[in-house]
Amino acid sequence: MTQRFKRRTVREKTLQILYAYTMNKESLSALIDGMLSDVPDKADRDYANDLVNRVIIHKDELDKMIKERVDNWEMNRIALIDKLLLRMGICELLYFPDIPPKVSINEVIEIAKIYSTAGSGKFINGILDAVLSELKDAGKLNKTGRGLMEESISKQFPKK
Repeated sequence: MTQRFKRRTVREKTLQILYAYTMNKESLSALIDGMLSDVPDKADRDYANDLVNRVIIHKDELDKMIKERVDNWEMNRIALIDKLLLRMGICELLYFPDIPPKVSINEVIEIAKIYSTAGSGKFINGILDAVLSELKDAGKLNKTGRGLMEESISKQFPKK
């Protein structure tokens, strides 16, 4: 299994953990242990665990960023899966410096196509693109290593 597809599977499991936790408020550690029991790679389990915990810890901050971009919509009107995917995407943009922004955005869009409604991909893309633009403009996009991949490509091949 390629790294890209393996990481997508881990993101899907992360979504499932967050969904179950949101719906049932069960033991988070039991959910994580159960859902990740078949993930052989420790780095992938650590990534999923880190993403789950950061989404939960920073929920209010992430929701505030979502609310600022959904004109005339209340948070409770956004489908739960979409809300969770938006939180995951924004969380990766903010707190995972080694993941390129385009990867974070594309991955949650692809997962939305599987787990949510037909229009979810466009909705999520619009919000995450707006968040990314604002983070870049404000100088708050903290990317290092692989996370700089997009920036270095655009510097090598500037638009004409």
